[in-house]
Amino acid sequence: MSQGDIEKRTGLLRCYISRMENGHTVPAIDTLEKMAQALEVPVYRLFIDDAAVHKPNIPSQKNPSRAVNKEHARYLGALTKLFSRRRERNRVLLLHMASKMASSACQR
Repeated sequence: MSQGDIEKRTGLLRCYISRMENGHTVPAIDTLEKMAQALEVPVYRLFIDDAAVHKPNIPSQKNPSRAVNKEHARYLGALTKLFSRRRERNRVLLLHMASKMASSACQR
């Protein structure tokens, strides 16, 4: 399958696909899901080259949404994009702060 074919199936730019293919960029989970769907394979097959591995018995869903509604989905998408641009130590700090906030909210 050519980069052009994958571009059409995923909506990702060909130059971005090339950068992923050559190891110049690390794709986000959502991007990996798009790639797997375009290749018609489960996501785990992107990491395992062994043909003897059997597909797990997981119910298939087309683009499962983590969001409750479209507005929530847009917010999560924007947050994910912004979060991915942070340095590793800043992401760790943000995750720690979010974890503390979540645990204090659950205690109320």
